[in-house]
Amino acid sequence: MAKEQPDSEEVERQRLADRVIGWVEDAIYWAIAVVLTAGSAAILVSQVNTMLRLRNTPTSTIMLEVLDGLLLLFIFVELLYAVRACLRSHEIVAEPFLIVGILAGIKEIVVLSVEAAKLLEKGPEFSRAIVEIGVLGGVVLVLAIAAFILRARSGKVGSSETEEHEDD
Repeated sequence: MAKEQPDSEEVERQRLADRVIGWVEDAIYWAIAVVLTAGSAAILVSQVNTMLRLRNTPTSTIMLEVLDGLLLLFIFVELLYAVRACLRSHEIVAEPFLIVGILAGIKEIVVLSVEAAKLLEKGPEFSRAIVEIGVLGGVVLVLAIAAFILRARSGKVGSSETEEHEDD
């Protein structure tokens, strides 16, 4: 038995459905991009306010707060890049999400390191914090290896992230 060919009306309906779903998908990605852009601006303003508000605070506290916020800002910007890549190619690109995971892990390591220093006298809590830092370090390492492998497969090993962003 030969497979029946769909009639032209059915093919046209499928094409229309694909176009409509594509437009909806693009609209959702654009909405995500707008939210990420607004969130990035809000984080940047918040970091400036934090620096001004904490100007009489020890420098190490200010730098920790600012670093925490700036790492969050890097996460937002990298997600924005991922959305841009999805809009351009209409497929999910894994590498930006791996980089977001690396940045999030580093952000938590920085925060936990400062907290662990304060918990030095409290044995079990300090030990828990150190184990958590170790696990996060392992996760960051695994994500970095995965990003490296992805780059090697795509032939981008040796090119920097900034070059990649500039080429887009």
